[in-house]
Amino acid sequence: MSCVIGLTGGIASGKSTVSTMLLSMGFPVIDADIIAKKVVEIGEQPYLQIIDSFGEEIVNEDKSINRAKLGSIIFHDEDKRKQLNEIVHPAVRKRMIKEKEHYLAEGEKAVFLDIPLLFESNLTHLVDKTMLVFVDEEIQVQRLMARNDLSLNEARARISSQMPLMSKVHLADAVINNNGTTEHTQQQLIEILKEWNIITYV
Repeated sequence: MSCVIGLTGGIASGKSTVSTMLLSMGFPVIDADIIAKKVVEIGEQPYLQIIDSFGEEIVNEDKSINRAKLGSIIFHDEDKRKQLNEIVHPAVRKRMIKEKEHYLAEGEKAVFLDIPLLFESNLTHLVDKTMLVFVDEEIQVQRLMARNDLSLNEARARISSQMPLMSKVHLADAVINNNGTTEHTQQQLIEILKEWNIITYV
């Protein structure tokens, strides 16, 4: 019996680290962020809709979408952000479901959907189980400052724009505490996969 698992976390929580571990173990990981970039490539339907909605001024010379310009528009305008999400999100979901069905048809024992806003976007119906990568907020702040070269205030602002990780803990079927070493994180991942009968070795 195949299992579809939603992998989620917060900014600088270490979700990408866990995703890399799963890939190295041979599991397919379908990444919502990667697909979101693909669906707005030149010629794709969402690409055309975005230009139609936001105008030619968001297009680079090579016809690709200027993410910085688009970002500056939606960052300050809730209605515009909603408009963009209504174009991109359905296209991302459709592509993710298609890839998921492909892997299940291939007989994969487990397929992971890497979705940052799994709970916020009410996408848990796409998966059988959910796995959260958690860190304490202070560690999250420090890691984000180091990774993105941000000030303390900038890091806190980015983190506070998301649902707190602590609020997601009770929503998840399994939680990986990523406050410690990479080895400790990997050990927790292995234990969860064993508990869910996805792996029997190690």
